[in-house]
Amino acid sequence: MKLTFEKMSGAGNDFVVIDNRNGRIVDGADLARRICDRHWGVGADGLLMLEQSPTAAYRMMYYNADGSFGGMCGNGGRCIAAYAVRAGIAPPRHEFDALDHLYGAEVKTDSVRLTMKDPTKIKVGLVLPVAGMRLEVAFIDTGSPHAVVFVRKTRKGVDGIDVQGLGSAIRTHRRFKPEGTNVNFVEIIDTNTLKIRTYERGVETETLACGTGAIASAIIASRIKGMRAPIAVFPRSQRRLIVDFEVEDESGRVSHVALEGPAETVFTGEFEIP
Repeated sequence: MKLTFEKMSGAGNDFVVIDNRNGRIVDGADLARRICDRHWGVGADGLLMLEQSPTAAYRMMYYNADGSFGGMCGNGGRCIAAYAVRAGIAPPRHEFDALDHLYGAEVKTDSVRLTMKDPTKIKVGLVLPVAGMRLEVAFIDTGSPHAVVFVRKTRKGVDGIDVQGLGSAIRTHRRFKPEGTNVNFVEIIDTNTLKIRTYERGVETETLACGTGAIASAIIASRIKGMRAPIAVFPRSQRRLIVDFEVEDESGRVSHVALEGPAETVFTGEFEIP
């Protein structure tokens, strides 16, 4: 069976996008492992499948490269929205369904803005023994679980961090069992700019960008460092993402979260499944 696909990049976070409204693909996990393989497949951080939805323009199903179900993906959501508009499946402003939640998308000429779920499970001041150190870590769920670690602004800053080693150790730390967590290393550049590097579970390595990680980092920076939205976040790809949100003065509750940035098509093609 041949599948037509589109390879897309959301600020460097890359995906294979497939229109599965006809339901031909019944095992998304298996397809993700095959098609996301960077040696034997197309190569991507994850697989996005656009499917029929009774409540919105379409449903987004997201699988990590290892076949695990990925939860919500901010950059993936922006990519699939751009794909849907270009394919005539949805208008420039529309809603799509993912994990039984409706996300609002606005596809512009050179960017896509996505409204996200309010974050939950915010915890700050966690101290974890990792690699012979005691690291202060924050945790937040922005549609996917994220640990956030601030890095001092030194000569190397976040560029000097062993993202693979430390990220893997925190991702599998007993504090976050059984599901594990994504891990973000964050450097404050100025009053409204962050630089981050993200270790993503399911990909099990550093990715060039992570949308829910950018949101997590910005909200934790607001909570701990007093930064105000909108906040510019530069992931490893150096493609700017903008995170916007509101904070209620009395309760500190975060709402009206939005993520904006580029979503580009890299190429299209066909992939044959045995």
